[in-house]
Amino acid sequence: MIAILKKENTEMKRKLKKSSMFLIITVLVLFFLSSVFSGCSGQVDAANNGTARTDSSEGGFKDTELVIQGSDTLLEVSQNWAAAFMNANPGINISITGGGSGTGIAALINKTADLANASRSIKDKEIEAAKDKGLDVQEFTVAWDGISVIINKNNPVTELSMEQISKIFTGEMTNWNEADGDDGEIVVISRDSSSGTYSYFKEKVVQMDGEIEENDYTQMALFLASNSAIRGEVAGNENANGYIGLGYLDDSVKAVYVIGEEAIEGVAPSIENVQNGSYPISRPLYIYASDSDLTDLEQAFLDFAIGEEGQAIALKIGFVPLS
Repeated sequence: MIAILKKENTEMKRKLKKSSMFLIITVLVLFFLSSVFSGCSGQVDAANNGTARTDSSEGGFKDTELVIQGSDTLLEVSQNWAAAFMNANPGINISITGGGSGTGIAALINKTADLANASRSIKDKEIEAAKDKGLDVQEFTVAWDGISVIINKNNPVTELSMEQISKIFTGEMTNWNEADGDDGEIVVISRDSSSGTYSYFKEKVVQMDGEIEENDYTQMALFLASNSAIRGEVAGNENANGYIGLGYLDDSVKAVYVIGEEAIEGVAPSIENVQNGSYPISRPLYIYASDSDLTDLEQAFLDFAIGEEGQAIALKIGFVPLS
């Protein structure tokens, strides 16, 4: 009887051992199949959401760094574009600095910047310098801007003609009483020569749309490096007259209504008036790339800037969207 029980006990242990082994094998097989299908599912998800993954970037771009330099006018909106773009693409770092359009284009030509912000068109000599470096510079219009002619809030003057503004900035008109204002010597404030706004304002206003090429800024002008610096100087000086990008206009200064060459009344600098063409001092804003073959990161950033979200950001800051 004992021998029979021992035999049955041994047989039961053998069966339990086989069952355990089968269970372990089954679990391992299921785990393996789960891993395979999970991997396939991840690949399908990546393909479906249109994100090209690479080993070098979480966001799927071959490059993770983008350096942009140039126009002070475009500085704030570019920083906002970059912040929104980086938020949507973790792992990407975009560095943006000002310094003026000329500085940015020079950095692009010298290959210390990937993209150049500019508030003026690239010059012929800059194109030639780029060609000498083997570059094929490409131009992209990213927004429109109106240039606000600003005075101190205590100045009673409300409008100026293009001719009057030209005379002020050449030094031919020196006292506010010549423009129906109070007696006071006009303090002329301009951007410095590295600025695209400086070049645009000189040709468009100082030289009366290029008709008086010998006109130049008065030697008495105070040349400053940024829109915000000019705005601050005008806010603190009752006799000051300067100009800034529309996006930098705020309640600390007063924008004069500008009378165009063939107009009879002044027009306020505003988004609507730039869009409808009634404001006489407006211009396109650009981003320049060093070559026709953009990197995937450069292309994606430009697509964002001129896309719906990027243009909404530009509008919020005070620029005029492309459409």
